[in-house]
Amino acid sequence: MLDLTVPNPANDFHSRHIGLVLDSYRELLGMPLLAPLPGQSLGEAAFNAEFVLLSHTADADPLFNYGNRQALALFEFEWSELVGLPSRFSAEPVNREERERLLAQVSGRGYIDDYSGVRIAKSGKRFLIEHAVVWNVYDQWRRYYGQAACFSDWRLLP
Repeated sequence: MLDLTVPNPANDFHSRHIGLVLDSYRELLGMPLLAPLPGQSLGEAAFNAEFVLLSHTADADPLFNYGNRQALALFEFEWSELVGLPSRFSAEPVNREERERLLAQVSGRGYIDDYSGVRIAKSGKRFLIEHAVVWNVYDQWRRYYGQAACFSDWRLLP
């Protein structure tokens, strides 16, 4: 059974990171991605959102640095397995070139809001994500910090 416990939202990195992800989304797309319930932190709201939310670093070979509860369940990873994993492993080897084109397109434009593609879970299960939003994440000084993605539509493939 997967451990889908919430990473500590009071952790400085986690709080700051979610703030950057959500601020970048709002700035690029002109609307908020989510709003916390009364008494709920941004970290808790993001982690428990009904949609998948993932992010990766700005490294040449980006590493996942966040996945919410829905992402962990869909990709079948525990937090400690996902964070630090090269994000290219979310796509099968035959689909990695297409994934690289997507990331380059997002880098140039700032975001895309209609991405669809095949991804793979840790067990090898394949699924099609549809209508995903992928965006650049910037730090408080507007320096490129990485990329994030969210989506609610996916279906398992045979």
